[in-house]
Amino acid sequence: MANLKELKTSGHWPTLFAAFLYFDFSFMVWTMMGPLANEIAESLKLTQNVTLGPSQIATLISMPILAGAILRLVLGFFVDKFGPKRTAVVSQLIVVTGLFYGYFKGASMSYDELLLITIVLGFAGASFSVALPQAGQWYPPHLQGVVLGLAGAGNIGVVIDFIFAPKIAQLWGWEMVFLIGAALSLLILFVYIVIAKDAPAEVYTPRPKKLIDYGRLLKDRDTWWFSLFYAISFGGFVGFAGYLKVYLIDTYNPQMAQLGLDLINEENVKVVAGYFGAFCIAAGAILRPVGGAIADKFGGVKSLYVFYSIIIVMLLISAFGHLSFGLAIAVLFLTMANLGMANGAVFQLVPQRFGRDIGIMSGIIGFAGGMGGTALVQTLGWSKTSFGVYSTGFILFALIVFVAILGISVVKTRWRTTWGVSAGGRI
Repeated sequence: MANLKELKTSGHWPTLFAAFLYFDFSFMVWTMMGPLANEIAESLKLTQNVTLGPSQIATLISMPILAGAILRLVLGFFVDKFGPKRTAVVSQLIVVTGLFYGYFKGASMSYDELLLITIVLGFAGASFSVALPQAGQWYPPHLQGVVLGLAGAGNIGVVIDFIFAPKIAQLWGWEMVFLIGAALSLLILFVYIVIAKDAPAEVYTPRPKKLIDYGRLLKDRDTWWFSLFYAISFGGFVGFAGYLKVYLIDTYNPQMAQLGLDLINEENVKVVAGYFGAFCIAAGAILRPVGGAIADKFGGVKSLYVFYSIIIVMLLISAFGHLSFGLAIAVLFLTMANLGMANGAVFQLVPQRFGRDIGIMSGIIGFAGGMGGTALVQTLGWSKTSFGVYSTGFILFALIVFVAILGISVVKTRWRTTWGVSAGGRI
């Protein structure tokens, strides 16, 4: 695409690459509780005789998402005040410290201690509010969709989780995942320090924000619309990503055990569930920049119409279809693909509407995305606990996506005739 060719002569590609790496491995750390939840639950039962129910497992998975949502607001403020690079370095050091603590404490940690660790992991999720503004500040408005899509494709880190974490836990224990995460985070931090740069004044002049700026932006109705749209796209992606392995094991354990993959025990079923989960999640992670590029070409509004509509269809099929394992994977793959592309489309629009406030807006909208993911995980856990199935959770999420489509219909004309006229990109 023409936009990809123009990236070679615009901006600063080492920073774009560094932002991708930082967000990629931070996302991996942020979501590691999802692929490890079953293993940690079994460890607590064996070592401490503590049995975790579906709602407690959902809380373990959703707490890093919730903490990350809140911390995105904090780091978004720090990005505007102290710059992206300083913010990233301090945040990453906190994450590394928490990972080493988790490794050395290991199976002796209580459930409450684990929840405290998940809060520290929230700093990794908050990297969104650092990586995307840092990359976007280097590039012009008409490239924001593809640039922020590339930086945001760092969410492929969750795919790495699902491929490797269950197998590592099977071979050496779930604690080893924390040690490897700490080592990789240190390595990425070193690379980031060396090659990433904050945009110079002639490219982007930061305007440090005050608390009053949050109030000003929260009074803008577009802030709330974008928050809703991202709570669905990113919230849906990270929520399903975190809970996918638990869902597959709960719903399709017998079918996975009949796949002829030498599944001789329960541990191997968990590993295979991780592989299929990674396959579905990869669609959303890889296609995020594609969604941004599509939005650059056809407009973010039109793109969101299409992506959201497909998501609704897939959710209803999951809820009512009584699917075989193979068809369920295909439906989940398409669901995650369109959630990922919707992420790119939303952030094709945000920098055009809130260009000079992109740091703080990334924090606000990122907060909404994290809250959406938290709500989705908790809803799925509640659905399983209350009804024994996940259908109610899928239906509720589909209804919320439908509300978002109605919202797009409400705002599209106003957007195109006001700020969209001079935004510099397609609306």
